[in-house]
Amino acid sequence: MILLEVIKSIILGIVEGITEFLPISSTGHLIVFQNLINFRGNPGFVEMYTYVIQLGAILAVIVLYWRRIKNTLVNFFPGKVGYQQSGLKFWLMIVIACIPGAIVTLLLDDIADKYLFSPLPVAITLFLGGIAMIYAERRFRNNNPTQDINVNSKQAWLIGLFQCLAIIPGMSRSASTIIGGWVAGLSTVAATEFSFFLAIPVMAGMSLLRIIKIGGLLALTWQEQISLAVGFVVSFVVAMYVVNGFISYLKRKPMKVFAYYRMIFAVAVLIAGAVGLF
Repeated sequence: MILLEVIKSIILGIVEGITEFLPISSTGHLIVFQNLINFRGNPGFVEMYTYVIQLGAILAVIVLYWRRIKNTLVNFFPGKVGYQQSGLKFWLMIVIACIPGAIVTLLLDDIADKYLFSPLPVAITLFLGGIAMIYAERRFRNNNPTQDINVNSKQAWLIGLFQCLAIIPGMSRSASTIIGGWVAGLSTVAATEFSFFLAIPVMAGMSLLRIIKIGGLLALTWQEQISLAVGFVVSFVVAMYVVNGFISYLKRKPMKVFAYYRMIFAVAVLIAGAVGLF
């Protein structure tokens, strides 16, 4: 029994590691695959698992971007480098971008859990989100390849507002923030990397909220603890390989390929549901 659960967690960890930073909704994919492989647990466990293993992928960002993160901490105060280049300004913009999503999550998280954590709403959102990505890229994409994340408070707030869409499973936090970055005037690479950094406090907060809801990690059975640990580690390892490749791709190619994938996958999910696979 435990071996089967470990295999399921390996599968879900691979899915999470691949999809977390791509604009195709890791949460949506996890919900679909959890239903396909009959991944179950005590009340609240699956929802908590879905978010906590995403921290493994977020840890990959911390490792890969540690030099840049360290630089923001070393130069946190404006004295040496000035306010615009300081870590204070960088992390303040991250905090501002987190505020709208934090408010929406506290108000609507339980509703989203109750009505949207299933394959059908995920498929619909994946499809509509793909259409939105195609429109936003044509209308707002800035082809400047700069990686300079020089975000002001207005841009940070706008990106944060778009991130609120990510409470809907299937929309994708990455897609929402990248679209928000385009609308705010950021280049694709800058918007994507800002999305990476924004994911650190956002996913840490979401995971903590889910853990609190189920009464803490000690409330899990030992089988659930092992399953969670395996998914976390696998998602970290896989994400380490995905992140750099994604950034390299964005420097050369359009995002619409991910939008087309979303729509194709959405149709596949609807067909799978129609034939009784869910």
